[in-house]
Parts: sequence; structure tokens; C-alpha cells
Amino acid sequence: MTTPSSGPLAGVRVLDLTRVLAGPTCTQLLGDLGADVVKIERPGEGDDTRHWGPPYLKDQSGKDSGESGYFLASNRNKRSVAVDIARPEGQDLIRRLLGRCDVLIENFKTGGLARYGLDYDALKGRFPKLVYCSITGFGQTGPMASQAGYDFLALAQGGIMSITGEEDGPPLKVGVGIGDIVCGLYASSAILAALRHRDGCGRGQYIDLALLDSTVAWLVNVGVDYLLSGVVPKRHGNQHPTIVPYQLLETGDGHFTLAIGNESQFRKFCEFAGCPELADDDRYRTNSLRAKNRLALTATIEAIARTKPTDHWVKGLTALGVPAGPVNDLGQVFQDPQVLHRGMKIAVANPDAEGGAVPLIGNPIKFSETPVDYRRPPPSLGQHTDEVLTELLGLKPAEIEALRKAKVI
Repeated sequence: MTTPSSGPLAGVRVLDLTRVLAGPTCTQLLGDLGADVVKIERPGEGDDTRHWGPPYLKDQSGKDSGESGYFLASNRNKRSVAVDIARPEGQDLIRRLLGRCDVLIENFKTGGLARYGLDYDALKGRFPKLVYCSITGFGQTGPMASQAGYDFLALAQGGIMSITGEEDGPPLKVGVGIGDIVCGLYASSAILAALRHRDGCGRGQYIDLALLDSTVAWLVNVGVDYLLSGVVPKRHGNQHPTIVPYQLLETGDGHFTLAIGNESQFRKFCEFAGCPELADDDRYRTNSLRAKNRLALTATIEAIARTKPTDHWVKGLTALGVPAGPVNDLGQVFQDPQVLHRGMKIAVANPDAEGGAVPLIGNPIKFSETPVDYRRPPPSLGQHTDEVLTELLGLKPAEIEALRKAKVI
């Protein structure tokens, strides 16, 4: 049976026809907020990312369970139901489940679900209150609508790679699939807005989201600067294009980040660094002047930074209210007192896992009245097929067994 939730989306049910990262990121967030997420997967195969390892979750015997870290990262608070939607009987099950759902989200290629009669146009008459969200690489319209899209392609075509990396180096992608993540976050926001609209007027609607569109949207100030100036921005490595100094600095034993946001912070930094004269230098009195004379100032600061260890800079500057921080590897991240205090390292109970729990990254949202809860670990493939078909559709054991023998589920 459904594990009760006290979250703000308790009572909302999502039929999840997504896989990989963008869609699962969206539905995991909705699940964290209290929605009942029913993840539909292909029998015997499931979400592609289940097999994108190592590493894999260990079972109670210490053996690989077949659930990869990639899959675990974006699939908690969901129930897995294995249904072959290529079969007419499977399509019928999906339609019947939709009668008990508020949202359908999918990331098939444009038009991919039309051949199964599960596209929005085929469903909206029967389910007028349904919020239907499609995520694709390039959207439902335009000259590239039919092409498959991936995070890497969107980061490249959408411009993010062109402004990421060292000035004299090649364009670089971000270290995680951030294009997928951002698109998933846009999708969750859009779904919540559509539910708000539906609750007001009784009508659902269609949401069309593209990885490319999302990537272009988060060019933000760099993109608008180009639109204003017509000047194509270059890569600045770990420096900021318009704020100086705002960069990574090498120390005597490592690195730290310095983010000077105003003149007071710059003066405090200079005094702490033993070079107060820089704050009064006519070349550096304002941020605009510092940006204009970036090369000379940066060379001076970099030489000074190398004379002291990282702790000297981070602790000393932080005490003065000057933004500075360490560059943590992931081992350090998940030992960081602030990260731990904020609940960003969690363990979700799973009796089938080694040690009885799955280590995961926490949700960053902190509610005062309806806190995020972690009701379910990421599911094994088809773990909840019988449960959901019984609970939502009222199927009898014999009916479920017949579907299983027919390889529909």
C-alpha cells in the first residue's frame, strides 16, 4: 500500500514514463514533496540507468544488486511497475492507471507515444484534468524536433560549453549532467503551476520542455550581456567575466575560492593579505577598474596567495566576512560539518540492501510546516507491480498472473 506522506503534494499521483536523468530528477522531486510517483518500466530491462555502473548497491550478502549509483541518485520515493506499453494490453493498463493519476510525464522522442495511443492528443478528451509533460532534446516543434537529444549535445549547442573552461583551452562540459538536472527542475516547476491552474479551473494542459531550451535559459547574465553588446563572450576559466577578484587561487598547499562582491570586501582582503596599498591603487579602486586591469591585479594576488596555506586564507578571510572557501573533493564534501548539519547526506531504509539502508544525497528544500520525507528507497524493477495494480485498479491475483504469463507485465 502507499506509504503515507505529510508533504505538500500528498494526494497528487504522478505516472512516470521517464528514464535516465531529466525526467527522473523531476519525478523524484515531486515524490520528495509528497506525490505518489508510479514509475512505469519495461519488463526485464527497466530504466537504462539501472545498468550504468559500477558502482552498484550491495545486497545483504554483499553482492552487487544490479542497482547502479546513477539509478539510485534520481529514483527514490517511487513505485516501480513493469508494463510493456508496446502491447495493447499494456496500453490499456496505462489508460486505466491514468484514471487514478493527476500527472503524466514522459521523455520519449517527439511523437514516440503516439504509436501507442498514449500521446496528449489521444488522451486529453478522456482525461481533461490531466497535466501531461513531455521532455525531449529539442522540443515538440522546430527543425530539430524529431532528433534525439542528450545533455552533452544540449550543453554544446546551447552555449554553456563555449563559456566553460580555461581561456586558452577547449570548451568543457560540467562534471555532472547539469543540462538534464536543470530541465528536470523546470519541469517540476511547470507541473506545479499547471496543477495550480487545474485546481482553479478544472482543466489540465500540455507542457513541452526541451533540454536545449533549458540550457539557453540558464545562460542568464552572460547571455543577456551578449544580447546587449553583440560581443561573443570568451572563456574565463575559474574567474568571473565581470567581477574581480572572483576566482580560484592556488595556495601554499592547495587551492581556495575568493569571491569579492564589493569594495569593503576588497579592502578587507587587501589588509588581511598584507597589501593594503592595492585598495587605494587608482587601477583597482572600483570593480569596473579592477575588471579593466584584471591581468595585473590577478598576477599580484596569485603570487601573494601562494605564500600561505589554504586554512590561513579560508579561516582568516571568513572571520572578516570576506567570502572565501575550500575546494572540496567528494570525500570532503560528505564530511563537511555544514553539509552534514543541513541533512544533505542521508540513508534511506532498505531491508534488501547491505546494512539495511541506501546512502543518498538529501533534498535541499527545508519546509517549516511540511518537511520533505524519504518514504521509499529507489525501487527494484517491477517491485510494486502487483501492489499498484491491486491498489489502483482492483485487479485480482488471477488477473495479474494472467498478465504476467502473457508478458504484459
